[in-house]
Amino acid sequence: METPEGYVRPQRRIGIGAAIVVVILALAVTVGIGLVRSASVPTETVSAHASEPDAVTAPELFVHVSGAVAAPGLYRLADGSRVVDAIAAAGGFADDADESGVNLARPVGDGEQLVVPVVGEEEPGGAGGSGGAGGDGKVDLNRATAAELDTLPRIGPALAARIIEWRETNGRFTSVEDLLAVPGIGDKMLEALRPLVRV
Repeated sequence: METPEGYVRPQRRIGIGAAIVVVILALAVTVGIGLVRSASVPTETVSAHASEPDAVTAPELFVHVSGAVAAPGLYRLADGSRVVDAIAAAGGFADDADESGVNLARPVGDGEQLVVPVVGEEEPGGAGGSGGAGGDGKVDLNRATAAELDTLPRIGPALAARIIEWRETNGRFTSVEDLLAVPGIGDKMLEALRPLVRV
């Protein structure tokens, strides 16, 4: 008996179906094994802040803020802070503060005392008071006016102005040797000035 064209025996249909099922099962098993393996591989989580040196502490300095501020006291500031930062840490200017009596842009130094004058009060180091002259007769490099610096030997108006400019740019003098950083002052002049000045 002849079979019609295109006819597939039932046994052959079952064989083809079984082969397809086997292929699908093999693929499923392969994918499943891959998933299990990837889940068992240890992974490392890196924090976004891992590159930041959290163990390294930034340099700090201590500044004593007094006078006409809201909360006078000793404050710890970041290295490189300026007068404006010290006054902000102290709560800002008091109502009676002479704001023009301070240079807000000047860097502050470690161990510095920053005195904010009251309106009508002489600014520390002003020409009308003891200013830069100490009880020992020496000129205080951190408080002296240009006129007081000009009284020192070999210091004229131009060099006095340079000393004050250096002080306003770099903060207070921490030692007499800091004068060597002022343009125009060398070792010989420093030795001549040493007994006449203090910080």
